[in-house]
Amino acid sequence: MTARGVRAASSGQLGGHRVDDPAFRRISVALFAAGLATFALLYTPQPLLPELAAAFDVSAAQSALSVSVCTLGLGAALLVVGPVSELVGRTPLMHASLFASSVVGLACSLAPGWTAFLLLRAVQGVTLAGLPAVAMAYLREEVADDSHARATGLYVGGTALGGMVGRLVSGGLAELGGWRVATAGVGALGLACALVVAWLLPASRRFMPAHPSVRSLAATTAGVLRDPALLALYGLAATMMGGFVAVYNATGFRLAAPPYLLGVGLAGLVFCVYPLGSVGSAYAGRLADRHGRRAVVPAACLLTVAGLLLTLAAPLPLVVLGLGILTAGFFAAHGVASGWVAARAQLGAGGTAQAASLYLFAYYLGSSVFGGLAGAAWTAGRWPAVVLLAGGLFAVGLVLALLLRRTRSLLDRPAAGAAVPAS
Repeated sequence: MTARGVRAASSGQLGGHRVDDPAFRRISVALFAAGLATFALLYTPQPLLPELAAAFDVSAAQSALSVSVCTLGLGAALLVVGPVSELVGRTPLMHASLFASSVVGLACSLAPGWTAFLLLRAVQGVTLAGLPAVAMAYLREEVADDSHARATGLYVGGTALGGMVGRLVSGGLAELGGWRVATAGVGALGLACALVVAWLLPASRRFMPAHPSVRSLAATTAGVLRDPALLALYGLAATMMGGFVAVYNATGFRLAAPPYLLGVGLAGLVFCVYPLGSVGSAYAGRLADRHGRRAVVPAACLLTVAGLLLTLAAPLPLVVLGLGILTAGFFAAHGVASGWVAARAQLGAGGTAQAASLYLFAYYLGSSVFGGLAGAAWTAGRWPAVVLLAGGLFAVGLVLALLLRRTRSLLDRPAAGAAVPAS
């Protein structure tokens, strides 16, 4: 363990905020709001694609670019923002990211043409990267070890609700006033969340700036790319997110086809199962604090597979139930795994934000690559083919989770009675 890792681990165990501290509650509420805003802004256009296609006279495939250019900008910026935060700190980047992304969201509602709208969405992806890139690193530094997984679960729960809120609010507002009102409404929601975060989030107390040199940055980056456990967690992010997005991308086609024949509005209500992701993430965080991450992640992966298999049933209530179980399992695995990345990096070579950025880069790469294959799977073999694609990815994720149980822990022997998740 590096000297920096020792200092950081010690401060996290001895002086970090715990569940009963008022500061812990402020952090939890602030990052819940931050996660909600980030993912509401990210997925605003998804239910608006038909209206965007009509308003700008573009094809359905072109309208989907309004989502993909944002995720691509986010993924690319993550690789830069993480290392930058090691120099300038966590909270300044989080505040700047939320305010800038909300302002760009409001600007999107005023876009005069399709090219301008896409450019603004790409810029929004870049500005959004500041929050997810450093939130895990902030939590690792400021929250005590025995409360860290719970705080991470609440943050990831906010991202799950944000994904739902962004889709439902924009869809509802579009019914009232069109896509411009919908986009402006979510931008205003993001701005309100940014103000909540500015008011509640405590400033960093334990951040230690990295030495500003290319050699130091290269050494830290090499460290987070050499650790077998971190590499397995990156793979887990790519496969689990890829399967999750593939399922939801194809679900709209399935619900619009016989025997369901649901309209876009009714089919969109399937996203109402997303709160189960918040519940799953928060509960998994508590279990990880009590039993350790190595036990919880494989169980969450198994729950995800069980939900996927249930969607093979024909009755619509069972399909929705299966999606709910899958969503709870996925966010439980993601919530614990993402916190594990920050913990592992901090105890090793440092570079918690770099490790978190690489995890999220893999996460969005899996979303882009495997989510895009969902349409081809649906065309080739309908829902069984989609289940085969997602099931294969979830199976790889489960294997990686089981291999993580065998990786060497970086924790030395904890003090007697300390409840510290294995890292």
